[in-house]
Amino acid sequence: MSELKIYEDKMSKVLDTMKEEFGTIRAGRANPHILDKLRVDYYGTLTPLQQVANISVPEARIIQIQPWESSLIKDIEKVILTSDLGLTPSNDGKTIRLVFPELTEERRKDLVKDIKKKGENAKVSVRNTRRDANDAFKKQNKASEISDDEYKNLESDIQKLTDKYIDLIDKAVEEKSKEILTV
Repeated sequence: MSELKIYEDKMSKVLDTMKEEFGTIRAGRANPHILDKLRVDYYGTLTPLQQVANISVPEARIIQIQPWESSLIKDIEKVILTSDLGLTPSNDGKTIRLVFPELTEERRKDLVKDIKKKGENAKVSVRNTRRDANDAFKKQNKASEISDDEYKNLESDIQKLTDKYIDLIDKAVEEKSKEILTV
């Protein structure tokens, strides 16, 4: 059974990675996770934004960033402007506000297409993991390390795992698509 654990871990990582990617997709509502990839120069070290500022969501479509040192405001603004977020920061000298515009219908449909593409890529990764597992089991069977029955059982188990993760990916894609399309 431990042979399956390795492949299940790989499939689980694929699902987690996809969900993380979904977290960075703007849904018209403010989600502080879109800032997760941003790094700001803090005394010569590129530091995650969350480690140099307090990030909050005071309203549904506003993210507020309050740096612990006001000298960082210009650097944080620059990082946001050069990122691919498409947001323009405004500051009052102490805090930076990011206002999320309402998404257009066309933009929502584009985002859903992107979500589905990410879901398809995740499914391909899961299927590749299944293929790798089946190849490994076949080698073990040919080398007489496992019996024909064990080989058939492992093949069946890896297919069940694959089906489970494909289903979980489909559900995650559906949830995120629904979130994007809900006005």
